[in-house]
Amino acid sequence: MESDITIIGAGVVGLAMASQFANENTFIIEKNTCFGMETSSRNSEVIHSGVYYQKDSLKSVLCIQGNSLLYEFCERYNIAHRRIGKIIVANNELDEKGLESLMKNATLCGVNDIRELSKKEICAMEPNISASSALLSPNTGILDSHGLMSCYAALAKEKGANIIYNAMVEGIELISGGYKITINSPSGRESFTSQKVINAAGLHSDEIASLAGVDLDKEKYNLHYCKGDYFSISGRHKNSVNRLVYPVANKDSAGLGVHLTLDLAGQMRIGPDTAYLNDRRLDYTVNMAKKEMFFISAKSFLPFLEPEDLEPAFSGIRPKLQGPNDGFCDFIIHEESEKGLPGLINLIGIESPGLTASLAIAKYVKKLMDN
Repeated sequence: MESDITIIGAGVVGLAMASQFANENTFIIEKNTCFGMETSSRNSEVIHSGVYYQKDSLKSVLCIQGNSLLYEFCERYNIAHRRIGKIIVANNELDEKGLESLMKNATLCGVNDIRELSKKEICAMEPNISASSALLSPNTGILDSHGLMSCYAALAKEKGANIIYNAMVEGIELISGGYKITINSPSGRESFTSQKVINAAGLHSDEIASLAGVDLDKEKYNLHYCKGDYFSISGRHKNSVNRLVYPVANKDSAGLGVHLTLDLAGQMRIGPDTAYLNDRRLDYTVNMAKKEMFFISAKSFLPFLEPEDLEPAFSGIRPKLQGPNDGFCDFIIHEESEKGLPGLINLIGIESPGLTASLAIAKYVKKLMDN
């Protein structure tokens, strides 16, 4: 068995790449029983506009490119989505300074549609939220992430790609002309060769890089697992808010703060928080002890909220390069020839805005392969 390209990981990014440049000799190896069962299906399903990331970083550039590519893709393939917009709110002097910084950063990065809202505009647009001042990001939206991944997978299969589920990668060995990849699946242990290998294994991408021979400590490829819980808001408040509402994120935080998101059915939820894990167990139980903290955080901008309105929803785990005490860490998307591993492309630390950037990441990786 031989392939031209092997993509390890059938999350949203792996599938996006397969949808764009797979052929009949492309294998997509996925350890779970279906696509997108980890980070790709446990998130806010938000199409980000690129407000938060450092200028010229991959997160910034690929998010902004990916935003327009994703809206076009959703229109073309009838993926359910809504461009509902996001309001970033301030309720004190410190937050207002944070809004100024966000506005400057967005403009610096080329997000030119973000604008300040007057108190009158805030009240007219969202009368049920509390904010002394705010920014509007009109190009932020929501989508059906499962529908998106289903479409990516279907397009990959149309191009002849073979998605192999229940397959654990156990070995990646550099050989003449490519790599020998060993997998373990219900049909047993087997090996095949591949000219190129793309590591899009999400939470396990550092482990896959290590299997291929990358020194994780030397290259700073080690991931930190960071869990985020979500709580849903009682349906009695449905239609109380029509846009996403975010507080000003603490600049030292690993996340964007507990914020309000909506799904396509109008269900409101708040989250996620950021809690670094001490081990790599994928425990998706929502911590009920956090309910009071979530309530207090959200009550500051959702004055109608009562404690009994919150119920546990779901949780997700992010594959972060940024540790608990670290500053900003960019995506790693790197072709590894300089490490003596030609034809291996590692994607490490693909957290938010990975969903938004998925098609832009596919284009970026295609250029790496072509070069």
